[in-house]
Amino acid sequence: MESNGRDDPKGPVLHIVVVGFHHKKGCQVEFSYPPLMPDEGHDSNLLPEEWKYLPFLALPDGAHNFTEDTVYFHLPPLGEDMKCVYGVSCYRQIEAKALKVRQADVTRETVQKSVCVLSRVPLFGLLQAKLQLITHAYFEEKDFSQISILKELYDHMNGSLRGSTLEGSQVYLGLSPRDLILHFQHKVLILFKLILLEKKVLFYVSPVNRLVGALMTVLSLFPGMMEHGLVDSSHYRPKGSVSEDPSLVESVSGAEEFVSVSATDIASTPPELQESGQPAAEPLSSGDSTEGDTHLLKPPSRTSPDSSESDWETLDPSVLEESPEKKEAAEGKDAELPDAFDPEPGTPITVQPLPANGQGGVVQGLVSGLEEDQYGLPLPIFTKGYLCMPYMALQQHHLLSDVTVRGFVAGATNILFRQQRHLSDAIVEVEEALVYIQDLELRKTLNLTTADLRFADYLVKHVTENRDDVFLDGTGWEGGDEWIRAQFTLYLHSLLSSALQQDNERLLADYGAPFVAAWKITHNYRVWYSNKHPAMAAITPGHPFQGQYSVADVKLRLSHSVQNSERGKKIGNAMMTTSRSVVQTGKAVGQSVGGALTSAKSAMSSWFSTLAQPAAVAAPEYVEAATEVQP
Repeated sequence: MESNGRDDPKGPVLHIVVVGFHHKKGCQVEFSYPPLMPDEGHDSNLLPEEWKYLPFLALPDGAHNFTEDTVYFHLPPLGEDMKCVYGVSCYRQIEAKALKVRQADVTRETVQKSVCVLSRVPLFGLLQAKLQLITHAYFEEKDFSQISILKELYDHMNGSLRGSTLEGSQVYLGLSPRDLILHFQHKVLILFKLILLEKKVLFYVSPVNRLVGALMTVLSLFPGMMEHGLVDSSHYRPKGSVSEDPSLVESVSGAEEFVSVSATDIASTPPELQESGQPAAEPLSSGDSTEGDTHLLKPPSRTSPDSSESDWETLDPSVLEESPEKKEAAEGKDAELPDAFDPEPGTPITVQPLPANGQGGVVQGLVSGLEEDQYGLPLPIFTKGYLCMPYMALQQHHLLSDVTVRGFVAGATNILFRQQRHLSDAIVEVEEALVYIQDLELRKTLNLTTADLRFADYLVKHVTENRDDVFLDGTGWEGGDEWIRAQFTLYLHSLLSSALQQDNERLLADYGAPFVAAWKITHNYRVWYSNKHPAMAAITPGHPFQGQYSVADVKLRLSHSVQNSERGKKIGNAMMTTSRSVVQTGKAVGQSVGGALTSAKSAMSSWFSTLAQPAAVAAPEYVEAATEVQP
C-alpha cells in the first residue's frame, strides 16, 4: 500500500479534499492534500477507481436546499492490507457575488463546496468539530485559491490525533442515544434486533446530518462496534465491475432472494412463495452450494489468517478443515463447527484467548479478524458483504441489488431509495420515527416480548426523567448516554449467555423464539459461537427483565399496541372522538354524571373487545412493524 503512495503512514488522517460543483462537469474533486493520485498534482480531478463515488458522497444530493450540512461516509480500501476509510465532509454554499476572487468557471449565483477529511479512524464527531471550524474559515476567506489553511489542517489533525485511542468520549462525540430514545421510544430495540439479524435496513431523512447522526447512534449501542466493528464495512465493488454486468444479473435467477433471504425463509419456504412460483432461496453457507455458486459471492479481500477476512472464515466446515492453521488450532478436539441450520449447535471449535492481563483490552479474533474484547465483541456483523454506509449517494443505488452484497445498513436522502422498497427489508423514516417492514414473517420475528417491552419502557422512563430541569437534564448517570449504552451491553451479554446454555428454550423465550431462531443462523452469531469466550461465564443468563407477568405488563402491552399499530391508532382516535361526543351530549341534554360514566364504560368495553380481535385479513401492503396484542 505504501509503495503506490496512496497511504501516508504519518498519522490517522489520509487526505484533506475539497469537492466542488462544476456547472458542466458536476461534482468533482478540486483539491487534495496529499494528492489522491501519487503522480498527479494537488489540483488534479483524477480519483482512484475504488473512490470514484467520493465527490457524490462529499457533496450530497439535494445539498443546494441547505446552506450547510455534514456528511459521514465510508470508502472501500485501496489495497488488500488496508481497512475501511472513514470520511467526514462539511458542506457549505455561498453567493457568488460575495467572493473576493471570482474564478472564470463560476457561472452560477451560488458556489457549492465541501471540505472533507479521509481518516483511518472512526472519530466522526471529533473530526467534524475540527472540520467545521476550518470550513467556516475557508469560506470566510472568500477566495478558494487560498489553500494553505487546508494544508495546516492536515498537519494539525495528524499531530493532535496521533496516538489517540479509540475509547469512550472520543468515539461517541456527537452521538446521543438519549435523543434517539426520546425520538424513537421502544422502536430503538426493534432497530437493534434488525441489525443483529443482518437485514437490509435503509434510513431515510433529510438533511444528511440528521440521517448520519441517527444511523451511527444506533450502531453505537452495539458494544465495540464503533471502535472496532466497522473496519470491513465498505468492501464493495464500484459500478462497472463484473457484479454490475446486466447479463450476469439476468442470468442469476432469484439473485435478490439469494442475498436477502430471511431466517424463516431458510427454514421453510412460505406458502406464498410456493404459490407465486418464485425459486426458493438456497442457504448461503451450504456446503453443496459453496463450490457451485462462488460466482455469486465476493472473493475474500485478504488471504492471511492474521487479517480480518480470509478463505477459512467462510464458516463452512469443509473449508475450515482444509486450513492448516485451523487444523493446528483445533488439534485434539472432536468438536466441529455447528451446522448453520442446527437449532442446537454443538461445542465451539476454538478458544478465544484473553488479553495478557486477563481483564479488559482487545485481541485479534481468531475467526472474525476484528479486534475483540474478552466477551467476543463487537459481533462480526459488518463483514462478508454486509455493508455500513452512513450516507449512500444516488450513484451507489446499484449496491442495493448487487449480488455480492448480502445486506446493508445505509442512509439515503433521495426519495428514489424509499420508493424502491422491495430492495430493503426495513425502511426507517427518521422524521416520523417509524419503522416500515413489508415482510409479514419478519414483522412477527421482531415482535417485542413482554420482557423486551419492560426493557424498552425502563429506558424511556429513565431518559424522560428531569426533562423539565434545564440544568440537570442529561447530566446524571442514569438516563445518560453512557448509561444507555451500558444497558444495551447488558442486554446483549445476557442474550449471548442465554444462547450458550444447554436447556435454554425458557431463557430465550423472553427474547422471542422466532427472533432467536433467526439470529442463530446469521453470520455474526455463527462466528461468535465458533470461539469460546471464558469471560462469558461471569454473565448471568436470562433476560435482564424476565419475571412473572403482572397487570402492569398487560397495561404496557396495550399501550404499546395502541400507540404503534395502525389498528391501535385508529381505535385510539375513535376513543377520543367517542369521549368528546359523550361529554358534549351530556352538556347538551343535561345527562347525569352516572349516565356519562355508563356510556364511557360501554365505549371502553367495546374498545378492549376490538383490540383483542385478530388483525384484519386485508392488511395494508406496507405497514409499520408493531407488536400485536397476544392472548
